[in-house]
Amino acid sequence: MYKKENKKKGFTLIEILIVIGIIAILAAVVLVAVNPSRQFKLARDSQRVSNVNAILNSISQNISENHGIFLCGTTTVALPAIPTTVKSDILSGGFDLASCVVPSYLSSLPYDPSAIGAHYIDNTDYDTQYVIYQDINGRVTASSTGEMTPSISVTR
Repeated sequence: MYKKENKKKGFTLIEILIVIGIIAILAAVVLVAVNPSRQFKLARDSQRVSNVNAILNSISQNISENHGIFLCGTTTVALPAIPTTVKSDILSGGFDLASCVVPSYLSSLPYDPSAIGAHYIDNTDYDTQYVIYQDINGRVTASSTGEMTPSISVTR
């Protein structure tokens, strides 16, 4: 006769704890790699770069179509020589760009995706939180403050 072994099949407590520990470490590594907060900040900065380029393109198209002169309707307008926020409230130091580029070059003015107070309702009520100016050499710069990149700026 042979002896029947009475061993139970299963996992020990140590084995289960080791597996749980490994899963926890892998989850932490994946969370750090993915980092949703960082990804959202990068996405908003990408949106800002796109918006700044769109604003600058619309200004460039206006100047090109009008033989080197920036026109709003039939009026020649000088772009600001110092960094000025693009917004409808010119009394608070803003530059009203909408009447010059909307709807001919842009369907609506883009605005900062997370800045407090940034909005576009129509050409008479908007605040983009983006800044534009033209230097003494005639180069136009549009800029913004980013979340991951401290300064987002495009010059043409």
